[in-house]
Amino acid sequence: MIFLSLVARSYDNDDYAKDVLNSSFTYFPPLVVVCSQLTRSEKKEMLQCIFLLSDSGEVMLEKQLTGHRVDRSICAWFWDQPHSFKQQPVLASPTHYLFQVFREGITFLACTQVEMPPLMAIEFLCRVADVLNDYLGGLNEDLIKDNFIIVYELLDEMIDNGFPLTTEPNILQEMIAPPNIVSKVLSVVTGSSSNVSDTLPGATASCVPWRSADTKYANNEIYVDLVEELDATINRDGGLVKCEINGEVQVNSHITGLPDLTLSFANPSILDDVRFHPCVRFRPWESHQILSFVPPDGQFKLMSYRVRKLKNTPIYVKPQLTSDGGTCRLSVLVGIRNDPGKTIDSVTVQFQLPSCILSADLSSNHGTVNIIANKTCTWSIGRIPKDKAPSMSGTLVLEDGLERLRVFPTFQVGFRIMGVTLSGLQIDKLDLKTVPYRFYKGFRALTRAGEFEVRS
Repeated sequence: MIFLSLVARSYDNDDYAKDVLNSSFTYFPPLVVVCSQLTRSEKKEMLQCIFLLSDSGEVMLEKQLTGHRVDRSICAWFWDQPHSFKQQPVLASPTHYLFQVFREGITFLACTQVEMPPLMAIEFLCRVADVLNDYLGGLNEDLIKDNFIIVYELLDEMIDNGFPLTTEPNILQEMIAPPNIVSKVLSVVTGSSSNVSDTLPGATASCVPWRSADTKYANNEIYVDLVEELDATINRDGGLVKCEINGEVQVNSHITGLPDLTLSFANPSILDDVRFHPCVRFRPWESHQILSFVPPDGQFKLMSYRVRKLKNTPIYVKPQLTSDGGTCRLSVLVGIRNDPGKTIDSVTVQFQLPSCILSADLSSNHGTVNIIANKTCTWSIGRIPKDKAPSMSGTLVLEDGLERLRVFPTFQVGFRIMGVTLSGLQIDKLDLKTVPYRFYKGFRALTRAGEFEVRS
């Protein structure tokens, strides 16, 4: 309760602080608001170090955050652990607690020796990965090494003495210029490699730390995208083991001043496991399922959600394998099971050939089939035609001495549907308050395959 009182004391007239005190403890106030208001005497040491590891275990970057130095040997201990153990987000080593997030072949590893909220550490590492992805235009080992100065500058602003500080991308871009060809040439010519601005953005001392108050646009507009991923597991008998939606409400806002928005859904009762951007006031959602917020400038994720226990999938994939006498006959049929009313395109079926397969001869009546060196087979279908069901068939040759196939592949399915949400979620209205001007609003929907696998 002392922790929450500190926030309210600093923002006595702010609705966000009142929401924190009047709502349940499931609400997490913005990291920057909470942490920036704790005095040095009220803080306990939290994250002590952050490492960025390559997919080979090399320490690409090390950022010590406190006076206590963490030795790199902790990374060697982490890398020597079994793969199943390393996949856990929170680990306990003999000397430290470890938190790790894996993105695009890079492991973000944070260390501490004191107990702390694990979700705060994991969320911060996710923020670091997202910010680096935005700044560098992707995440890989070469980008990190080529722009390590930018990475260090960002970490300096994002965390202070082990506590998260400024984590909003639009505010960070005012403080640290993203890398480009011009800045790299100037750094070579002038010898100055710093991209840090000399002035501090006004939002860092504001009650709305994710937005600048002096933002101005000639054309005021906001776009809302509903992006959903379908996760499904189908067993070898064709039964639906799991089928659920993981969705996001993505917003691109270009509005003058400090706009106050409300967004409502036609059917919010279907949503589970909702998570919000810090700009969302929790009380209106808790009482009326309305999103009330002052948006950051530019692109951001307003909320994420899950819709459980869907009853069917938009397409079906039916694999059949029969083996005898050292060969295996494979046949895969793809078609539309439940027409969503929009075109299903970018359909792909991918699977890993078992190690016992010496060679494969596969062909299809629609699309292209490619087998790469590591025995990964990709069938690119594209758009499913209405007049015929795409099929792939062929023969697999087993290694000598093996009569039947004993290890059966799992088929990974990909697709995309523009203009529809399979969960049925619909936006009811988006209203803008407290501004004298008109604004344009646009809505889009996209559904794509997530972890969609069919077992054979």
